[in-house]
Amino acid sequence: MKKTFTLFLVLSTITLSTFAKSNQDDPSLLWFKKATEVIHIQLNKASQTYKPGKNPRSVNPDGTVRLAGLTDWTTGFFPGTLWYGYELTGDKALADEAKKFTLALDSIRNIKNTHDVGFMLYCSYGNAYRITGDKIYLPVLADGAANLYARFSPIVGTIRSWDFSWLHYPVIIDNMMNLEYLYWSANQFKKPEYTNAANVHALTTIKNHFRKDYSSYHLVDYDPKTGRVIRKGTHQGVTDDSAWARGQAWGLYGYTMCYANTKNPKFLHQAEHIASFIMNHPTMPKDKIPVWDFDVHNAMDTDVLAPRDASAAAVIASALLDLSTQVKDGKKYADYAEEIIKSLSSDTYLAKPGENSFFLLKHSVGAFLYNSEIDTPLDYADYYYLEALKRYAEIKKIQL
Repeated sequence: MKKTFTLFLVLSTITLSTFAKSNQDDPSLLWFKKATEVIHIQLNKASQTYKPGKNPRSVNPDGTVRLAGLTDWTTGFFPGTLWYGYELTGDKALADEAKKFTLALDSIRNIKNTHDVGFMLYCSYGNAYRITGDKIYLPVLADGAANLYARFSPIVGTIRSWDFSWLHYPVIIDNMMNLEYLYWSANQFKKPEYTNAANVHALTTIKNHFRKDYSSYHLVDYDPKTGRVIRKGTHQGVTDDSAWARGQAWGLYGYTMCYANTKNPKFLHQAEHIASFIMNHPTMPKDKIPVWDFDVHNAMDTDVLAPRDASAAAVIASALLDLSTQVKDGKKYADYAEEIIKSLSSDTYLAKPGENSFFLLKHSVGAFLYNSEIDTPLDYADYYYLEALKRYAEIKKIQL
């Protein structure tokens, strides 16, 4: 064990020395260097601590780690985080561990009762194939995409999110994220019907999920026989009419991604308006890390500030960086995203090496209304934080 850790320290020193050398004339990137150091240490420790098939999801109030099994919607994020960690650090050991944790999710290809197979498989197997080009990952991705597409209803014009018996045909804003899996699969597996389903879902969601100010409902329940909207509400926000922070982030990310895949101006229009809602919201804190719902009554009370959601911030940052590359005036989006990731990389949010149960970020909120995962690390916060850092490095041409 000592030999393994010694080798890790040597690899870490080499990697970080290379970073420092390639960016030695730019002191403004010291925060990025520090973040990379923490990422390298934490992910190596995490990959040696946790076991494939039982991925770290969050930390319970008693300090124990909540693990994500094969049917947990978040289970694909830890393998995906390892893949991004490999890209950011160049440490081959992380790629080896990422492969182990990814292949352990093979049986997810058979899951048919949720839209979350996009999160579960595209974030793990999708990144694995993107980075390695190894065709070993394709059969699982093909099966998962087919199951996701099978949840599309031409009558409703959406992909069904959940199969809960107390709802008729529920669609949540989170579902926008899984459309990327369909767009990619349409090209990879020559399935144009996947693209059509993704486009129709996105257009239906514009029509029914969004308010005049471009904030989003969390959930819309449809009549599966007619496509009529039965109810608009929430499963996560403080009220049915509030703007749940991560929900707004999902929408921004989703429509930015839809535009990247289709060049449909309706999707760009939607993404920019959602971005404006978020960036100009009066309750956004100075450090750009939103509280868990923009409409929490004490959102601006500095003495009793509502819990922040670093996961929402990470998704927003990654989406804005993507959006910045697709429009003429993208600098305003890149600058805002830079503020977010600098905040997330500060001591307030970024864990110290060896702490935080080897998660990267602190201070996220899973489901406040259910007293679940409040002010805790979350696997998807880490995932989108690393994705944002990678996109930032590409835009700034940082040598990794």
